[in-house]
Amino acid sequence: MSPVDRTGARARTDVHNGAIMPTDARCLVEADDSSPTVRLTGILDRSEVQAVRDALLARLWQRPGVLLVDLSGVRIPDPLARDALDEVCRAVADWPAAELVLDPDGPPPDAPPEPLDVELSPVVEAAREARMLVTGGCARWGLPELIEPACIAVTEMVNNVVAHAVTPMTLRLAPRGGALHVAVRDHASGRPAYGGPAPVDSVGGRGLLLIDTVARRWGSTALPDGKVVWCVLYAEDEAAFRN
Repeated sequence: MSPVDRTGARARTDVHNGAIMPTDARCLVEADDSSPTVRLTGILDRSEVQAVRDALLARLWQRPGVLLVDLSGVRIPDPLARDALDEVCRAVADWPAAELVLDPDGPPPDAPPEPLDVELSPVVEAAREARMLVTGGCARWGLPELIEPACIAVTEMVNNVVAHAVTPMTLRLAPRGGALHVAVRDHASGRPAYGGPAPVDSVGGRGLLLIDTVARRWGSTALPDGKVVWCVLYAEDEAAFRN
């Protein structure tokens, strides 16, 4: 692969001519911008799993689609390290337009539909812009019944960034098999915690409850410089609710 972006799993890194050059690494993540495949080389143990995880997640967010991870050049002596790679697959399973395949031994899966993205500033007007993207996406993908619940969810997701993270954010959405996958990526480390329904006399605190109500699944994934908060809404759930 050339040019190659090599990320050291347990390394101090220096940037040179656009490539990340490891100075002290036992496991490398080698990526080529022209290929959907990244290659792990060296030895991966528990001490390096976090850095490898971060590199894979960052790559998949930057380039949505199918990411194939070639493990033929890496030795994984610790079963817990391999389990951690499987956990990365589970972490991105509900991201929009994202699929991570470890050690593929056959033809790659079909590429997911192209997502819609928008960059938003942490201002109150961001929620309105987010709803516009959701409305247009649902109409494009034949999911009109999800416009209302998805707008509720994305409003709360964006407003949480405005109120708490206060960083620029990226909204991404894509369809998959009758469902809409929505994610908001920000640059703050704090992750949302849902404590159940808020007391009726409380002020605020209902944002996550609304997301939990309209989405079948939701959650968050930590990134090296922030997080992704995601949710999945199903057309069949909304149809059942309306009936």
